[in-house]
Order: sequence, then C-alpha cells, then structure tokens
Amino acid sequence: MAGGLARLTDELGILYGGDYNPEQWDREVWREDVALMREAGVNLVTVGVFSWSHLEPRPGEYRFAWLDEVLDLLHDAGIAVDLATPVASPPPWLGHRHPESLPTTADGTVLSYGSRNQFCPSSDAYRTAAVAIAEQVAARYARHPAVRMWHAGNEYGQVCFCDRCAERFRDWLRARYGTLDDLNAAWATAVWSQEYGDWAEILPPRVAPYHHNPAQELDFRRFGSDLLLDLYREQKAVVRRHDRDRPVTTNLMGFFGGIDPHDWRADLDVVADDAYPDPASPDAAADAALVNHLARGLAGGGSWLRMEQAASAVSWREHNLTKSPERLRTEVLQALAHGCDGALFFQWRQARSGPERFHSAMLPVAGADTAVHQGVRSLGAELRALRGLVGEPVHRRVALLWDWTSWWAATQVALPTARLDPLATLQAWHRELWRLGVVADVVPADRADVALHDYDLVLAPAQYVLDNDSAARLDAYVAGGGHLVWGPFGGVADGLSHLHAGRSPAPLRHVLGVSAEEWVPLPDGGSAVAWSGAGVEGLRGTAATLGERTRSDGADVLATYDDGPLAGCVAVARHAHGSGRTWYVGTALAGPAGGLGDVLRAALDDAGVPLGGQGPGVETVWRGGVLVAINHADRAATLDLAAARAVGPAAVRDATVPTDVPTDVLTDLLTGARHDGSATLPLAPYDVVVLATGRP
Repeated sequence: MAGGLARLTDELGILYGGDYNPEQWDREVWREDVALMREAGVNLVTVGVFSWSHLEPRPGEYRFAWLDEVLDLLHDAGIAVDLATPVASPPPWLGHRHPESLPTTADGTVLSYGSRNQFCPSSDAYRTAAVAIAEQVAARYARHPAVRMWHAGNEYGQVCFCDRCAERFRDWLRARYGTLDDLNAAWATAVWSQEYGDWAEILPPRVAPYHHNPAQELDFRRFGSDLLLDLYREQKAVVRRHDRDRPVTTNLMGFFGGIDPHDWRADLDVVADDAYPDPASPDAAADAALVNHLARGLAGGGSWLRMEQAASAVSWREHNLTKSPERLRTEVLQALAHGCDGALFFQWRQARSGPERFHSAMLPVAGADTAVHQGVRSLGAELRALRGLVGEPVHRRVALLWDWTSWWAATQVALPTARLDPLATLQAWHRELWRLGVVADVVPADRADVALHDYDLVLAPAQYVLDNDSAARLDAYVAGGGHLVWGPFGGVADGLSHLHAGRSPAPLRHVLGVSAEEWVPLPDGGSAVAWSGAGVEGLRGTAATLGERTRSDGADVLATYDDGPLAGCVAVARHAHGSGRTWYVGTALAGPAGGLGDVLRAALDDAGVPLGGQGPGVETVWRGGVLVAINHADRAATLDLAAARAVGPAAVRDATVPTDVPTDVLTDLLTGARHDGSATLPLAPYDVVVLATGRP
C-alpha cells in the first residue's frame, strides 16, 4: 500500500508513542495512562503485541471486553492505535497441547514454552492457531475508529531445524531448482561425496561432524527468511479480509541476520525499524545513523517509522547504561533528520514484573515526576513543532552497498580469516563518512530496482558476493560517469558461495584495473603501507587483517604493501573506466593518518561530493530545506552555518528558494530565532538546532 505512512502522518503529524500493554495492569491504571499520554503528546500506541494468552486463555475461548474498553478509552482521548495480531508469543496451552509447535535447535534440542517466540515457523498447529486469533482480532476491530495501522507479529527472526522445517525446506528447494540434478550441480555436491539421490535425504544444516556445504547453508538462510515472510503474509492476508484500507507492517531490526529485509519491502506498507544504540559505545551516534540510512534505503529513499527504542536503559546487555533525556533527544531528532516520521518506544509504562522489568519506558516505575518522563514530555512538544518535516526528502549523494547474501556468505566458516567481519567493515567505512559530514543511503547491490546513477559516489566496503548481473550494473554505473570505491575481499564468490574462476574480482577486475590471485591473512600488527602518486604524498597507514596478492592491470597504484607477505603488491589504486573512476582498497586500512579516512576523502573530492564535517561529534543533515544540526558530544561545539549551507540542496546553495525571506536567513523551528546564514552558532553538549531556510 503506497503512502501508508504518509496517510498516518498527514492526519497525526510526527507519530509519537510506543508499545502499550494494558493487560499487565489493573483497570484503574488505564485512565491514568491515557491522561498522561495526552499530556506527553502521545498520538499513537501499539497495543496487543504480547496479549495472546489474555485474549485467548484457552483454545477457542476469547476475552475481548478488556481490549474493547482500552481501544474506546484511547479513541476518546484522540490517541490512535497500531493494533497487533498477537502471534509473536503463543500461550502455554499451545506448546502443552501441541509440542510439535515448539522450535528445535540445530543440535536437536526442543525448546520449551514459558518465554517468548516459542514456536516453529513451519508448525501447522502454530499457524492454525495464529490465523485463528488474528481472524478474531481483525474481524472485531477492523472498523474500530481507534485502529489506524496493523502490526503483524513482532520482530520476526525465529529459526527451527525440526523435521517439519526439513519438509518445507525441500519444498522450497524443489521450487528453486526443479530437479535433484540441478540442485546437485548448484550445490556442487560432488565435493565430499554429498550427492543426493532422493529429496528426502536433504536436511537443514543441523549439527554435523565438520563443516556444512556453504551453498546449502546459504539456501537455508534464504529459506528461513522466506518462511518468516510467509508467516507475515499469512497474517496480513487475514487483516486484509476485514480491512482493505489501513496499512499493515511489522518491525524490522536493523542489521539483523535472520531475515533479508529487501525481500520483505514490497509487503510492508510502512517500513518500521527497531533501534537500540549502545550508550557505552563511542561510535553510537555514527552507528545509529547507519541504521537510519538502512531504514531509509529500505523505504526507497522515503520516510520510515522507528517502531521501538529505549527511553533510557535496556535490560538485555551485560551492563545497561542509562542515557540522559538530552541524549535521548539527540537520538530521536537524528532519526527525524534521516527521514524518520515517527518515534515510538518500548514501552509506554515500565513493567513491574517479568524479564523486562528493568527496561526503561516513557513512564518509569518511579512515576511522572522523573527526569525521563519530563524529557519525554519535552520531546513530544518539540516533535509537534517539527510537523513540517514530515515527508521531506533527505539530501544525500552517496550510497553504501550492503546485501544480506553477501553478509551471510562472508561469515561462513573456512574462509581465509574469521577476523574480517563484514558488518564491522561497513561500520568502519560509514564512521569515516560520518566524521566527514557525508550522508549515505544503504542499498543492495543485487537488486535491479536500485538506481545507482542517482548517486555521485558508490562505496562497496564488503561486497563478498557479486553476481554477473550486479557486476554489469556497477560496470555501467562507472562507465556512465559514476565513482566507485571497492573494499577488501570483494567480488570473491557468486550467490551460492562458489568462488569465481580467474583473477579476483573476476566479474569486475576490468572496471577496477587491479586483479588478485590469492587472499592473504596479514600477521598480527599488520603491514606498513607505502603511499605514492599525486595527492597521497606523506600519508601513513597500516594494512590489517587481510590483503590480496595483486597486480595493476592499468590502474594508477597509490599504495603498496611495504613489508610482510605482500610486500610490493597493490594495496590502494585508482582507475579510469569509461567516463567514471574506481578506487580499489584491498585491505582494512588502519592508523590515525593515511588510513581509510584519507582514501574516502580523496574519493569524495574526486566525485565532487562536498564535505559537511563540523568537528568531532557534530552532525549536520539537510531534510528538504531544513538543516538539522546535532552535537552528540558531552562538550560544547560550534556550528558554521555558511559551511553547512554549502553542502545543502542546490536550492539552498544557490539561494533560489522562492520565498519572502532570503535563504541566507535561517529560522529555528524550535525557538523561532533567526540567524544570519553566514554566522556561527554555539551548540551546548547534546544540543540540537533545526533551522529552516526562508519562512517556515
């Protein structure tokens, strides 16, 4: 359903609220909750995610009177509801009566009920019961005026290795390959005498004496993602039988390996994501921005919804640091700057019991007279003032390539090194972009609907898997004038984890002008890199973890390994291809100077992408004609407005916005103050300013 989020925000403005679990509280608490929600500016709550046992305490016995009352209370208060089909956590009676509905681990252990997520995605008993409760909920509440959106399940990520999953896996393989001969060829089962003579012989990759077939593992990951998508589609179909109009979604989990969210995009009426940045991480702000860029990329560059976040501490890390209301404000407004049109939390009222009783909430167990809740109220007021940002595009000119098949394949066993973590590589590259003040979309390389020509620069930090079609699109992008930076251990394998024949990266080596014959783990401490060539004199750096035994096939060599097993081989190179240019970075560059940041800075300059860096911890993002500037640091900083305007959209840079206030005057949407566009502004620790060009 196109525009599912826009329809909500057109009516409600920026969405603000969170999970609400009234079934955990006595009735007298409900009215207090609703009154406090109104005072805090809450306009949307998610209801019913974990309410299955309260709605259906015994099979076929339904209790809806309490939910009727809750929805009526919320509607009367003007608070909209994202109503869940409560199938994420089955009641004990299902596991007790149908033990075959419980999940099985790879080593054959059957997991018990008594927690959450205790179901096998292939179980007919679970699916029948889940459809039945969803049918009851959808039929009863499809016309309730409080319900504005549907929430199917919750954080899909279950995996099971039972016999029923084995049957479904075989069905999935039959549909994919057709015949056993074709499957044997695709999986290269002649290796280790694994050739299959009957479909019944094929199993999920359960615990085995040694390594599994890599192609089998990849296909089981794909199957698992598709199986969960089938569950979601089943729930959505139930809702659609009763409600043809309101959007249906579920909450993704950022860089979560259990599903490939790109396969889910077409079925999500709203891209919704959960995010829990770690306050203890010095890179929390940069890494949170990366998750935001992924959500925006999944939304095709459009708006998305933050479905869950924490108001302060979580309850599941080993050491759960709290965060101040000021820091919470920076996280929410950062997401808003990156295209988010709704800030929801887990949860509204802090639980007094259960495993998540120490997880923070919008309303702490200590009550409303708390710093956390007062911060929540202040933030709600500010979001109402920023309604004009809803639906506005984020200004970005750079793309980061990332796809799940490549991630799955590059984290299998029996690689040259287990130390080159692809997600860590992506984060390292993005942290450098973030420090340079560059906003990027996260998009997949293996999807034909991604318009690479929309970007001046494309970065591929960890593109281990590269199929021929993706290589052809990258070739055409560069030949047509694009700029590409290629990272280490890239283009190694195809979509079944088979190595490409020939010098690496075989499908793209003519574009890079560099080729490799061997992947070489580097000794602890790495190898020194010697730089040479125009624009790189005086740089210093260290090659770490893994390199490639390379030669130049026409590229300009910018750095070579100065010592170690790869001495004299190409570490960094630049190559003209068609009307564009590529950069090859064949190793993990480290070191405070002459490392990755220098290469990316040079590539950005080469592509004509201006840098918006404002100093340590300061982030600037243009959304439409609005500049959001955030000081993520615990120290004061300064914002250079002239420099910020110089990297904004063309209308801002060229001062051509048709308005009665010139674009060199910026108006603070939160305070009403006006600032000369060439001035500098002080930013207090964890401060945020939202500045509009012209008259807001």
